[in-house]
Amino acid sequence: MKYSIIVPVYNRPDEVDELLQSLTGQTLKDMEVIIVEDGSTNPCESVVHKYAGKLQLRYYTKENSGPGPTRNLAAEHSQGEYLIFLDSDCVLPPDFLKEVEAELNRQECDAWGGPDRAHEGFTPVQKAISYSMTSFITTGGIRGGKKQMDKKFYPRSFNLGIRRSLFRQLGGFSSMRFGEDIDLSLRIYKSGASCRLFPEAWVWHKRRTDFKKFFKQVNNSGIARINLMKRHPGSLKLVHLLPAVFTIGVFLCLLLFLVGLFFTGLGLYTGSFSSTGCNMGLVVAYLGAAIMLLALLPLLLFSLLVFVDSSIRNHSVKIGFLSIWASFIQLIGYGTGFIRAWWLRCVCGRNEELQAFKENFYE
Repeated sequence: MKYSIIVPVYNRPDEVDELLQSLTGQTLKDMEVIIVEDGSTNPCESVVHKYAGKLQLRYYTKENSGPGPTRNLAAEHSQGEYLIFLDSDCVLPPDFLKEVEAELNRQECDAWGGPDRAHEGFTPVQKAISYSMTSFITTGGIRGGKKQMDKKFYPRSFNLGIRRSLFRQLGGFSSMRFGEDIDLSLRIYKSGASCRLFPEAWVWHKRRTDFKKFFKQVNNSGIARINLMKRHPGSLKLVHLLPAVFTIGVFLCLLLFLVGLFFTGLGLYTGSFSSTGCNMGLVVAYLGAAIMLLALLPLLLFSLLVFVDSSIRNHSVKIGFLSIWASFIQLIGYGTGFIRAWWLRCVCGRNEELQAFKENFYE
């Protein structure tokens, strides 16, 4: 047995059905599939039974403790030479395992990760969220893009492969509820093991279904980055700071806009009460309008760039507009989480790892 496909599940029977269906269509069959239910109230056991004769499949249940310990339990029962961790909201193209095999034959390595894409059947919101998480404009290509700001690639748990022997040597995933996959990636590199991107071993990743859930996810990711910095000094890179810089920039632009609005109102008010002060009032009003335009210009240019790029990539003006909103949520959600965690842990000196939206790490 070469590959063990491991999937933690929490209340997602329909998505597990789609994932297992895609696994039955793999052109390379040398795999087992291990599903672990993490305390779900809506279990997928009946779905798993549908595929009992089609896949070499095992199903376990446990009390809820988060995705890291759930993956570790599955790994304890695995038999494959390599472990491949997937999220339950992923769907695989038919040649996924074939591409993994081809990359390993071309250049053997100890661990790897693959990128993700949006399926044609995804909703416009899911496609917009996918764009915001994969575009170089918003993430710097750190999630498997062809262009990357960081030379090293750090696999994420929605599409992560690793030798079973190395996984056990490293002790598996940590108990972190957020950022546990990057924590493992950092430990892989620290161990001296080889790790790289498999660009053609991609998955369709549904991600979040609405913007509220998406904000919770990225906010926790921003917090997790500071927790990871504390666990792994030196792991913080320039690309990780960009959402915080963007968030501060948006705040300053809005503040400057309000200043311009104040001067515009003041100028119009002054000019309306005095004929002698009319000219001066107009000057102040024009100055205020110029400040307002100057404040909005960077935000408008960023929005235009996202709109054009996403519309072209997705062949949809509607998704282009939704991508503007998704990109602001992605960057500000991450940025506010990052800034809050930096303040509490680095300035105020709190030692415990932080998290927000504690009950939503699967959502």
